[in-house]
Amino acid sequence: MIWNNGIFSLNHTYNMRKICVVVTARATYGRIKTVLSAIQSHSQLELQLVVAASALSDKFGSVVNYIEKDGFDITSRISNLMETGHSTFAAKTTGLGIIELAGIFENIRPDVVVTVADRFETMATAIAAAYMNIPLVHIQGGEVTGNIDEKVRHAITKLADFHFVATAASRQRVIRLGESAERIFFTGCPSIDIAIKILNNKDLPFDPYEIYGGVGPKPDLSKRYLVVMQHPVTTESGSSKDQIDQTLAAILAMDIPTLWFWPNADHGTYETSHGIRVFREMNEHAPIHFFKNMTPEHFLVLLKQCSCLVGNSSVGIREGACLGVPVVNIGSRQNGREKGSNVIDCRPAANEITQSIWRQLNHGRYEPDFLYGKGNSGSRIADLLVEIPLLFDKKITY
Repeated sequence: MIWNNGIFSLNHTYNMRKICVVVTARATYGRIKTVLSAIQSHSQLELQLVVAASALSDKFGSVVNYIEKDGFDITSRISNLMETGHSTFAAKTTGLGIIELAGIFENIRPDVVVTVADRFETMATAIAAAYMNIPLVHIQGGEVTGNIDEKVRHAITKLADFHFVATAASRQRVIRLGESAERIFFTGCPSIDIAIKILNNKDLPFDPYEIYGGVGPKPDLSKRYLVVMQHPVTTESGSSKDQIDQTLAAILAMDIPTLWFWPNADHGTYETSHGIRVFREMNEHAPIHFFKNMTPEHFLVLLKQCSCLVGNSSVGIREGACLGVPVVNIGSRQNGREKGSNVIDCRPAANEITQSIWRQLNHGRYEPDFLYGKGNSGSRIADLLVEIPLLFDKKITY
């Protein structure tokens, strides 16, 4: 055991570090997948994988099924997702997650806990690890967004011990939040690792309708098509139904084949989902096919080949920039986030959405922008998980 100013490394007493990663949603898995692979294949690391919340829910695409198919062993599962239609669901889901994760951490005794980005469920991971004196690594801290996610992200930054940020500006922001520069590492975003592989490879032939099912007509994807991914804005949940209605009206007016992906489990999801269901029943012949979810690789292939991504998902800003995909970003959900030239912002109004889509269609593809990474984030993060010193506290019993 080697000491250095109150810090020591467990690598001198254990052969492998146990790294516990908590995946709570489909977005989390897409962000962290290459890190999971790098940890799993690393000779000095042992992966402990906990899957929780909407990642276990069929309603939101059963991410857990893709995790298992990708060859990851799941250490533990937490069914803590409460009913999304109730105003208390996020708070209760988080509270239950803290209770369950505390028990799991006590049983599996990780050396490091890793949490990702800004979804509300990640607060449970951060609080449980911090209160149990387990070193906490936060991936994608320091970014700015237009809703409660930013509060969650910055709160996790203050709970975390080490920060693996996606951009240079994010690193500076974490420093301004009062974190030590020695514990902040500019790693890029792990999801860009997958995007760059898709960018550099020929189009991968697959039939999304055959593999993933979905609902609605099956447009010919060899021709021009749109992709839509729009989530509720948690701080504007009362407007969720109107906002999705505006986007639906715009897409209907475009009359272009469209692949539409189901929204995340957030406050306002009930209203967003209801708007989609009502539209689907009244416009069953519109050239729109609805999917719940698919693997990150297949989704990015479809994204790369589409003519425009419409909605308010950060995938348009991160992976979309890397792939050179034209993006129409609707509303305030991504306000303040660093964006490439591929993004046009507009208000959630049908006429503005259609005008913005036409502008992007007329422009066509953009040059790839590697603002959020260069394709080596997963391996870089795994190496750092070996190198970072582990905080020592005499009260820890394991």
